[in-house]
Amino acid sequence: MRKLLLVGCAALALGGSAAAVASQTPRNETFRMLELFGDVVGIVEQLYVVPVDNKKLIEAALSGMMTALDPHSNYLPPDNYDDLRERTEGQYSGVGLTITSEGGLVKVISPMDESPAARAGVQAGDVISAIDGQNASGLTVSQVSEKLRGEVGTSVKVTFLRDGEDPLEVTLTREVIKVQSVTGRVEGDFGYLRVSTFNENTGRELIEAINKIKAEKPGVKGYVLDLRNNGGGLLTAAIDVSDAFLERGEIVSQRGRKPDDIERYAAKPGDLIGGLPLVVLINYGSASASEIVAGALKDHERASVVGLTSFGKGSVQTVIPLRGGRDGAVSITTARYYTPSGASIQKIGIEPDLEVARSEAEARIVSRSSFIYSEAAYATALDSSIGAERKGPHIPREAPGENYDKDTDYQLERALDVLRAGGDVSRVSAPPSTVVVTEKSEDPADDAAPATPPADPAEPPVRAPEITPGNEPRPEPQR
Repeated sequence: MRKLLLVGCAALALGGSAAAVASQTPRNETFRMLELFGDVVGIVEQLYVVPVDNKKLIEAALSGMMTALDPHSNYLPPDNYDDLRERTEGQYSGVGLTITSEGGLVKVISPMDESPAARAGVQAGDVISAIDGQNASGLTVSQVSEKLRGEVGTSVKVTFLRDGEDPLEVTLTREVIKVQSVTGRVEGDFGYLRVSTFNENTGRELIEAINKIKAEKPGVKGYVLDLRNNGGGLLTAAIDVSDAFLERGEIVSQRGRKPDDIERYAAKPGDLIGGLPLVVLINYGSASASEIVAGALKDHERASVVGLTSFGKGSVQTVIPLRGGRDGAVSITTARYYTPSGASIQKIGIEPDLEVARSEAEARIVSRSSFIYSEAAYATALDSSIGAERKGPHIPREAPGENYDKDTDYQLERALDVLRAGGDVSRVSAPPSTVVVTEKSEDPADDAAPATPPADPAEPPVRAPEITPGNEPRPEPQR
């Protein structure tokens, strides 16, 4: 009551001429706008054609205020805040999507491995256009998340829009999404490590997966670390994964509003794979924590990176509980991430050492509209802070042609080729004749032209925060 009274008194003192308003301090102007907000709420409450729920109105206003800042700042009502904490523990109920918002649309950053959404064929970059027959345009991430979540065994019908294709309408049955964040297997002479998300268990699960591979293949000669369609997660988990392969040096830094507001995270001695060759796989669904790992290993020349340029989500969100979480929380962008070389991830992403598309269809998407699948597409996204720009739409270096075996994971095959070359991309073998190879053009305009298979496709190549009741970076919302 005291707070309300103080605001009211301040607001009363603000009446007067336009000149008086113009001379107000920023603080007093804030009080004036708060009074304006109260006036509008009162008008709606009294005059709207049907009775309104003031709580929902104010929550919507809070959500709108936060999303006006950037795509990743938002207000979390109590239920959503509880859900967020649940997901960081590695288990939640839903359909298995990592989502974000852009221009009134909610987009898929990535589907979780083996989730209902993944099994239904949902892909990174898909736009959620309708839920149970109702238009999803204009809904916030929290509102979409609420509609996608529900009791285990219940279903939800979702319509997705995809670049250049007919709408995809699927019925998804909600499950308990038990996220095993790391899986591993032997691929010939090499180990394959798949990290699907970064949660509280990721560091431990990575160690277990590596030990399992070592036991199964004592003479393993190198490893692939697959971060494709990994939409991110906990900062601490990203640091643990990076540290597993580094002996020393900075992993990542985050820099806030003030010049001296810098936090640095460094590796501890001990490389779990003993310096063996390492290749990191990324694509446009690799975001946030995935980009921290790929950037750290690339900058330290500890790994070669294969695939497509990552998403470019290089901002840090701090989750601040409101009244102990009883009134939810705000997730607010407080810093940017930087790789060890000082490069910003934000709106740029991590570029691969060997650019490889998984299919011809994927190559067409990148050559025509790669920005659609990146942070750079968001009108309200933060800039990179260092003046660098993301590479525009262009033809990927390599893409399987029509005659390539559709059941073969070409990106993984090329990652294994790099390992066979000792991790040196410059020595990698030529791709098979069924793969289209595009030589880099000196003219950027030529490089962005529609992809056309060369006459001789056999031509060899030249060579992407720990949540506690305190304040830490958070993962992207998963549903």
